[in-house]
Amino acid sequence: MKRLSRVLVLSAALVGTAAGAQTVVTSSLAQPEPEIPLLWLAPPPADVAPEDERLAIATLLIPPPPNPNAVALPPAARALLEEAMQKGTPESFAAVEKLARDTYPAGGAQIDALGAENNAKIAEKKAADARTKADALAAASFLDNWKGEVDLGGSYTTGNTDAIAIYGALKLNKEGLRWRHAFTARVDYSKSGGVLSTDKDTAAYQPQYKLNDRLYIYGLGQFDRDEILGFSYRFTESAGLGYTVLPGSALHLDLEAGPALRETRYIGDLEGDRETRFAGRGSVNFLWKPSPNIQLTEVAAIYVETNNSNITSTTALDTKLFGPLKLRFSYNVTYEQDTPSEAKSLDTITTASIVYTF
Repeated sequence: MKRLSRVLVLSAALVGTAAGAQTVVTSSLAQPEPEIPLLWLAPPPADVAPEDERLAIATLLIPPPPNPNAVALPPAARALLEEAMQKGTPESFAAVEKLARDTYPAGGAQIDALGAENNAKIAEKKAADARTKADALAAASFLDNWKGEVDLGGSYTTGNTDAIAIYGALKLNKEGLRWRHAFTARVDYSKSGGVLSTDKDTAAYQPQYKLNDRLYIYGLGQFDRDEILGFSYRFTESAGLGYTVLPGSALHLDLEAGPALRETRYIGDLEGDRETRFAGRGSVNFLWKPSPNIQLTEVAAIYVETNNSNITSTTALDTKLFGPLKLRFSYNVTYEQDTPSEAKSLDTITTASIVYTF
């Protein structure tokens, strides 16, 4: 106890001496804001004799003086940053933040604090929006939240050659909390000089169950009819896994694969005579949106059966006209390996149409 009292008295004396002499330890690194001085009382070394307790001195750390050129963040600059925070977007805050850092480099600590507060507010708003959306999707019925488009095109000519062409398509989509639903239908018909060149219909329904943000399980029920390729109907049932490779709204890519069962009745078969085969199915759904007014899509599927393969592909380019209306140019390719001898394996359709979205 006596030894500790001597150390404290000695420490206080050294502090008073240092203050009277205005002893300052300078540093080459300028600090914008001085740190609080620290007073360390060093215990006497173990090998110091009791009569040499005067060697157990206090160590006083004095920070360097503040940079005379340091300027605190002015209230006006802080007000601009707080105003940018009210807009709630990273872009608006980043522009003002860069200007403040360039103008007042010594106010970096204050700017960092405001930036952290802004990021926290944005994250909180995103979380609140996500909770609200999830609650709305969970409470929605099957008939709620459907979106879609109607695609119509056609032509009719008379004179040296009489020709008619009709094209129509319908697409419906519904996004749920765990389930996603898609329904598509398409009709193509054309006749030139009394000769039928295109007569095909297709309709498909595909439910998807989301395992996580990218992986999902899908089911598929599809009907096809193509008089030119030689079959009066085909039913396809399939199930498998899908994975979203690119999840963005401007660049999106889904890949799917799974087994399928196909029941086909070819033209000329007897009533009730049909062919049932197992197949492997793979599909690609790609979207690229380089600008808000232009969109390129590619939807393709391949079925591999014993002694037969079937490929369908539709490439479409959309340009926005006004409001809910778009102009679409599309190119459809269908390949059927196993067709009647009088039918060609490859069929292509090029269309221009008006699309109404809702």
